[in-house]
Amino acid sequence: MPAPSALRRGLAVIAALPLLTLAACGYGSEAKDDGAAKVAAGAKKIEGLDKVKIGYFGNLTHGTALVGMQKGILQKALGATEVEPAVFNAGPSEIEALNSGSIDIGWIGPSPAINGYTKSGGKNLRIIGGSASGGVKLVVDPDKIKSLKDVKGKRIATPQLGNTQDVAFLNWAAEQGWKVDPQSGQGDVTVVRSDNKVTPDAFKAGSIDGAWVPEPTASKLVAEGGKVLLDESSLWPDKKFVITNIIVRQDFLKKYPKVVEAVLKGSVETNKWINANPDAAKQAANKLLEEETGKALPAEVLDPAWKSIRFTDDPLASTLNTEAQHAVKAGLLETPDLKGIYDLAPLNKVLKAEGEPTVDDAGLGAQ
Repeated sequence: MPAPSALRRGLAVIAALPLLTLAACGYGSEAKDDGAAKVAAGAKKIEGLDKVKIGYFGNLTHGTALVGMQKGILQKALGATEVEPAVFNAGPSEIEALNSGSIDIGWIGPSPAINGYTKSGGKNLRIIGGSASGGVKLVVDPDKIKSLKDVKGKRIATPQLGNTQDVAFLNWAAEQGWKVDPQSGQGDVTVVRSDNKVTPDAFKAGSIDGAWVPEPTASKLVAEGGKVLLDESSLWPDKKFVITNIIVRQDFLKKYPKVVEAVLKGSVETNKWINANPDAAKQAANKLLEEETGKALPAEVLDPAWKSIRFTDDPLASTLNTEAQHAVKAGLLETPDLKGIYDLAPLNKVLKAEGEPTVDDAGLGAQ
């Protein structure tokens, strides 16, 4: 474990980190307002609210938001309460937007949700639903690394110090019996903190030997000749672990419960449509990415990336707690009190109405 001062530095870094899932991948803009889908004629506002401000990332692990926006499913669920979207590149900026009231509801990864909740003393947000699982892989240069034991002594990239992939790789390395300093990344394996948008170039140039990264960066590395050595989902029970959640400002949830319920209804309906129409869904997500970034993902990247992500309404609460414990074990986070981080009552109400099974908060629900 690092010295107390080093731990404090780690906490300061982890609190300021981008979202684990392609936070630095270059997709989307800091808080870009792309306008909302058209409101249906005759629709009514929910609880008299003119608009609801929804944040998300322009990447595939936020596919529920991408598809829900592009297909107009979220807007339909909200009637005449207009959806105002905001696209972010980094978790801290989305948390700041939530805290300031610039957004009301957001799709976000587990690390910034944990950090945002603990930094505020449990006062600023609630996780109200799940969105996606999986989509993270260890991709390596097959000429340099032919087996998992060959990773020792090599240079492996992760997106950023303390982000969820970084924590996952440090935890996995520790389980192999290897020692790595969490701050410097030096040890039996060298951890290179690399922005996802430059990782493919670093891999192509040979300056890294592999990377533990989310999609579509993993599939971009494969397109450059890399080989998937390990899919992180294989390390989790039932191959499921949270990669994207839905969060809300606590004051907004209290004031506009029916609006929150409508967003969750739209999310549930979107996930149902995605899982029933995977090919059409990935094209819808890619179309919105192209509109927001000016560049669509090529098929050789889009197809395997989309296939590795599982869209689910279940927030997989037990895995969030495990991810937090991994960060503590790595020396990058003090033991957090996550009691109250979830409020799944609105989601379970929607799921019951849809005839779907309810989900569990793993004992971390609001009282």
